[in-house]
Amino acid sequence: DLDLVAALAGGRHVLDVHADPDHNRSVVTLAAASPDVLIDELTAQVATAVERIDLASHAGVHPRVGAADVVPIVPLGEVTMAEAVNAAHRLGERLWRELGLPVFFYGEAGGGRRLVEIRRRSLAPDLGGPRLHPRAGAVCVGARPPLVAYNIAFDELPPAVVGRLVRQMRELPGVHALAFPLTGGRLQLSMNLTRPEEAGPAAAFEAAQRVTGLEGSAELVGLCPVGAAAGPGCDGGLLEARLAATAAGWAAERARRLGGEEHLRLADRLEAEARSLRALDASQQAILGGAERAAALVRIQQPAGIAEPETTTFLRTAATGFREAVRQVAGATVQERVHLLDRWLANG
Repeated sequence: DLDLVAALAGGRHVLDVHADPDHNRSVVTLAAASPDVLIDELTAQVATAVERIDLASHAGVHPRVGAADVVPIVPLGEVTMAEAVNAAHRLGERLWRELGLPVFFYGEAGGGRRLVEIRRRSLAPDLGGPRLHPRAGAVCVGARPPLVAYNIAFDELPPAVVGRLVRQMRELPGVHALAFPLTGGRLQLSMNLTRPEEAGPAAAFEAAQRVTGLEGSAELVGLCPVGAAAGPGCDGGLLEARLAATAAGWAAERARRLGGEEHLRLADRLEAEARSLRALDASQQAILGGAERAAALVRIQQPAGIAEPETTTFLRTAATGFREAVRQVAGATVQERVHLLDRWLANG
């Protein structure tokens, strides 16, 4: 439903929308500096899904418990897991109270409960139930660290190879793997990389290639923390780059509203910077440049009269995330750039 995808993508805090026709499933990534704003935005997104999706007529290969299905809260920057758990519980209460959706809590918000346990339908909802919503089922609301959703599609694999592939991928640290049939006889290896610092996209892709003897086609679902982003299919999907791009877009809107020749020129430059950041690749040079660009965007706001707290929070979170992912510091010029960046981050 392209209209539904467009409706989901229209939110101010939406960083990314990934739609998959085979799964008949969309992944929407949002971010906000305030838990209240995030809860409001997520409630609105879930309400749209409840209004537009009827599970009775829905078909797709991915397991699901409801129209909105899974809503994880992921702490970024200085946000703690305890704060994410609190936000997840508050969100769950609103979804039950306002939309009549029974809620399962999972991850840190559910005492470590896993989604697979909920999808087996052996548990009662934490809020609401036992009857499900007549059209939209239930929803799983959780709190968890960042993970990477990563798919690899193959044109054709014998059943014996498929079974071996899934088993061996699950031996990698933190890798949850399933195999799904796709249209045209293709097969998709669908993975959640829950410890991407140990087994990220590059390691997963190499392992799948080693087992199958085939390269496959890699696809990032949603966004990837820049520290784990080295690997096929990840360029243009960096979480920190989208945070910085979104902030640059907001700053451009404010500059354009102020009007005048200088502010309009600044708005044009900020919009171009937002487009460039969205497409950023995961090379070390690009990552260091991303940190510097996010830091520079913070500094230009105040003199231009367009500073705003949430924009600054996004940019600082992006700059810090980029900096933590800079691993190769070679050459005097690069070392000086890193030193200046570290001084700026330390001084806040």
